[in-house]
Amino acid sequence: MTEQQHEQVRVAVIGSGFGGLGAAVRLRREGVTDFVVLERAESVGGTWRDNSYPGCACDVPSHLYSFSFAPNPDWPRTFSGQEHIRAYLEHVTDTFGLRPHLRLGHEVLKAAWDAAQGRWVIETSRGRFTADVVVSATGPLSDPKTPDIPGLDGFEGKVFHSARWDHDYDLAGKRVAVVGTGASAIQIVPAIQPEVGRLTLFQRTPPWVMPRVDRRISAAERWIHRQLPFTGAARRGLLWGIRELQVQAFTKRPEELGLVERLAKANMAKAIKDPALRARLTPSYRIGCKRILLSSTYYPALAQPNVDVVASGLKEVRGSTVVAADGTEAEVDAIVFGTGFHVTDMPIAERVVGAEGITLAEAWKDGMEALRGATAAGFPNWMTIIGPNTGLGNSSMILMIESQLNYMADYLRQLDVLGEGSVLCARPSAVHGWNRRVQERMRRTVWNTGGCTSWYLDSAGRNTTVWPGTTTEFRNATRRVDLAEYEVLRVRRDPLPAGALPGADGAAKKSGRGAEAAA
Repeated sequence: MTEQQHEQVRVAVIGSGFGGLGAAVRLRREGVTDFVVLERAESVGGTWRDNSYPGCACDVPSHLYSFSFAPNPDWPRTFSGQEHIRAYLEHVTDTFGLRPHLRLGHEVLKAAWDAAQGRWVIETSRGRFTADVVVSATGPLSDPKTPDIPGLDGFEGKVFHSARWDHDYDLAGKRVAVVGTGASAIQIVPAIQPEVGRLTLFQRTPPWVMPRVDRRISAAERWIHRQLPFTGAARRGLLWGIRELQVQAFTKRPEELGLVERLAKANMAKAIKDPALRARLTPSYRIGCKRILLSSTYYPALAQPNVDVVASGLKEVRGSTVVAADGTEAEVDAIVFGTGFHVTDMPIAERVVGAEGITLAEAWKDGMEALRGATAAGFPNWMTIIGPNTGLGNSSMILMIESQLNYMADYLRQLDVLGEGSVLCARPSAVHGWNRRVQERMRRTVWNTGGCTSWYLDSAGRNTTVWPGTTTEFRNATRRVDLAEYEVLRVRRDPLPAGALPGADGAAKKSGRGAEAAA
């Protein structure tokens, strides 16, 4: 694509992880072929491309962590690793003929709404696009979050985030600090502990950890799933049903989680014999308030003689010395941050400019909110996959993604019925009403009442991340677009001459006829 050219499409999808590829498949199945998938990297995969740290795997069973329309009978383990999940996404890309739609190496720098033309003008690192509809599928786990630690710039050793693992750096024999005890860290620690000289783990808050009952899926099982596809579907259904039954304890009766806490403590006691260490590793909040982590190797690794657990966060770095908030010091050669992602302040929001000329980040300055987790007031013909309050604490996000794909498909159908030049913009009253109901339901959930501070909460302490119900409830809520929740606009679009560029200010350069909008 040259500087003087642009591409005009019906739909522009941003991101090529599960959400973006799922959207692309659904568009093709709906008969929509005039679309592109804009991806900043040079390959698909999203978080499963970016996270390649030692031990990286999913904490949801593989047969549930995959698309219902693309079952994989050949998962090698019940909880398959990162390399297998990434290979699955490449397989989906090829099977459904998505490669012609991919625009790899196209980082979205800005997406601005052109009210006159009723289209989005998208500036990327390799050219401009205009699109009638934008589907943002960047995901909440796409941009690493590294804390601002005084003295870190002066550290002479190696520093990297778990999502940007440096595979060229040899950890053998090194003194390594791991900062954080979330889902990534509890996989990294047991994977690197046998090879490092010394491992110092900085733990601000201990996690609740349950055993991960992982095993190799036998060749016979895989053969049965290939020959009799309904057996794989039944396996998936069973995994889904068990998790649906667990939701009540998380959302309505957190007191019932006491039994699970006892099981988690018993799991810890089997591996951690030192009472002092066990005390440091025992959480003081209700299980489930933070995501329950699964590992059968984390506690055994912490019990090894070359591991130190510091029950405090990293405060500063002095040369090669890392200093905890409680004053504990350690000399290290490398620092690995397992400190999560920008979940409640997604960077893509700073690059999306809506109808009122403000960014999505500005619109969400008091907290993210979107109608049915998909559309935002003031941002016409824009929707997001894995939007606000669509996260899960105990099940597979693929279920939520597929529900949002249903909503996306009906959204496009409604635009087709309304006719050429139709635009849908979520009414503020509908967005606020939906989110008020979500937050009311959130009040009694374990995520709000469990006594912890988690990445589910934004800077104001509001839970804008998790869905306070079952996946079935969300599927029903997103099955159809209710036009009463939207303002319907109509514009007269000027066809853009071949080779013409949208204006630098985000408005398309027009060649004559004006544009009108009417409610």
